[in-house]
Amino acid sequence: MTSAKPSGDRVRPRERDAVIQSLRAGVVPRVGQQHIQVGRANEISALVTDIDRISDGGSAIRFVIGEYGAGKSFFLNLVRSIALERKLVTVHADLSPDRRLHATGGQARSLYSELMRNLSTRAKPDGGAMPSVVERFISESLVLARSRDVSPEAVIRERLSNLQELTGGYDFAEIIAAYWRAHENGSEQLSADVVRWLRGEFSTRTDARAALGVRTIVDDGNFYDQLKLFARFVRMAGFSGVLVCLDEMVNLYKLSNTKARNSNYEQVLRILNDCLQGSADGLGFVMGGTPDMLLDTRRGMYSYPALQSRLAENTFAAGGLVDYSGPVLRLANLSPEDMYVLLGKLRHVFASGEPSQYLVPDDALVAFMNHCASKVGDAYFRTPRNTIKEFVNLLAVLEQNPGVKWSDLIDRVEVADEFNPDLEPIDDSHESASDLSSGSSNELHPRTPPVQPNVSTDDDELTNLKL
Repeated sequence: MTSAKPSGDRVRPRERDAVIQSLRAGVVPRVGQQHIQVGRANEISALVTDIDRISDGGSAIRFVIGEYGAGKSFFLNLVRSIALERKLVTVHADLSPDRRLHATGGQARSLYSELMRNLSTRAKPDGGAMPSVVERFISESLVLARSRDVSPEAVIRERLSNLQELTGGYDFAEIIAAYWRAHENGSEQLSADVVRWLRGEFSTRTDARAALGVRTIVDDGNFYDQLKLFARFVRMAGFSGVLVCLDEMVNLYKLSNTKARNSNYEQVLRILNDCLQGSADGLGFVMGGTPDMLLDTRRGMYSYPALQSRLAENTFAAGGLVDYSGPVLRLANLSPEDMYVLLGKLRHVFASGEPSQYLVPDDALVAFMNHCASKVGDAYFRTPRNTIKEFVNLLAVLEQNPGVKWSDLIDRVEVADEFNPDLEPIDDSHESASDLSSGSSNELHPRTPPVQPNVSTDDDELTNLKL
């Protein structure tokens, strides 16, 4: 194997601690990803092309598909950091039972609020950048107003007039004008209410009208329209566009209510069509999910015929041939060589970038890989989450016990094979009341109570069951 020694760049303590603590907990680090990135150069290049297209006013969408524990979340975070460097605004969130693309009980608004709370710019990469984006737009409007010797509010409304052709554009312009008035009058309450509205945190129109004088709010019905509106506003504020990163898309696959699941897939289809046709200006999506989420013809996206036809893979990309231009981007598995380089980088980060402080030699990396291979086979580099976690734990023990030899600990490392919890049976008992009221019953499981006689069900497999 080649040497595992990375470049001699120093690692800042903040980044070092963030990377180590995150990996030990089995989660993706928010900072310092560049220190441990290996492989997947083609996939990153494809996403960089998408980012450039968004910067030019176009649109893009990718479904990043990989096995559980293969590094999807890490890849999405890396793409997000690249987008920030290219002057895009990024928003990101994990889907969950309470956060969906389509719903009637507030789950879509909850997803929008989470996205906007995590809004990041290059100057504020850790989220909470909504006020700074609005203030940048206001500042540019003030400069323009002074040069033309007109009132700032007139310039603000003139610049925002282009938004009125979009759904909700008029009220959006009123909200931005209200932010200017709050700035002019020193009203912190008004500015806070404006930020609340922009983040989708008003739950009723009555509250929004009392606080801001507008008749609409961000709700389940206009979730996606509001994203398109915000993307155009961001470009007016001087940024290149918006990249939306949605992880854990498998939560749509896990929805047990057929109608709710199909409604979410219909929203995915709408987003996909807009992005492929270029009608979402300066807006891009990166969605992470597992192969089951995509390919399962009973519950996955392939269960929705329109999505299946659009997401079908290129039949010519077989026998070693690849195609990175389609909407579905399959993450290539790491090779043993990639894993060796990754372990070397982890050792480098743990030592704060000081080769003289390495806790283990290159031979220890090979011995660790051989031990993992004997425990879980090639899964140790194909789905490396547990492998990485145990290696960092090994380094932590060696750091705090200077007299211990690494060779004495290797055989004690326990590496568990990755288990995908998304394959577990789905518990229907927590289905939201809003979805149940739609008229579509839950799918049946062995623990489902007996169906009443002559009651028709909307089950995926059984259309009529009589006892």
